[in-house]
Amino acid sequence: MTYILLIETSTRTCSVGLLHNEKLLAIREDDSKNYSHSKLLAVFIREVLQEAGISPTDVSAVAVSRGPGSYTGLRIGVSAAKGFCFARDIPMIAVDTLKALTNHAMQIYPPDKTEEEPHAQIIWCPMIDARRMEVYYALFSQNLEEIRTTTAEVITEKTFEKELASYTMVFFGDGAEKCMSVFNNKNALFLKDVYPSVKGMVEEALTKFQQRDFVDTAYFEPFYLKDFVAGKPKVKGLYS
Repeated sequence: MTYILLIETSTRTCSVGLLHNEKLLAIREDDSKNYSHSKLLAVFIREVLQEAGISPTDVSAVAVSRGPGSYTGLRIGVSAAKGFCFARDIPMIAVDTLKALTNHAMQIYPPDKTEEEPHAQIIWCPMIDARRMEVYYALFSQNLEEIRTTTAEVITEKTFEKELASYTMVFFGDGAEKCMSVFNNKNALFLKDVYPSVKGMVEEALTKFQQRDFVDTAYFEPFYLKDFVAGKPKVKGLYS
């Protein structure tokens, strides 16, 4: 019996699920704005195991969202995954965050629902807020093939000028909100309420488990893409 614990903490959403074969047996999610991952993650893990009626020793592997995303969120998720794997001597799987986000978007909005014209060629563009007017994004085809690798960029009206001239582009994720006012193009579609979730991790996690495509638990680090920049503490007079 194969059980894979799924962990997604790359953004403000804390999402945990338990996968058995191709079915999600249990899922817990919180999308509050106060980033309560450190408080909720252990609780969610315990709850999904209890709902499925299994013990931690029954888990075969842990799949974690590898980034890019929130530095703190990724650290919390990866640390929890490592601890769970080390304690039970089980393998760890790293899932691409933007690809999983795209998979989740396709589940909510299948391609035929996003086509304004029959057989339209669609490019999917997941976007995660990278702060300081930047977004993390990548481009995917309808078959989830990567067209453009993950990058961090300040989006302007010129960024996707070539693609929008020939394709319908579907934008989603919390970073897409920054771009709604940038693109005045009928080929730019924006999807609401699409966020990183373990629901989008199922396919890649299962494939990598079957192929034994595991990461080195001891040395694995999240895919931050950018160096961590700490904000100034909000202590009055500290920098005066």
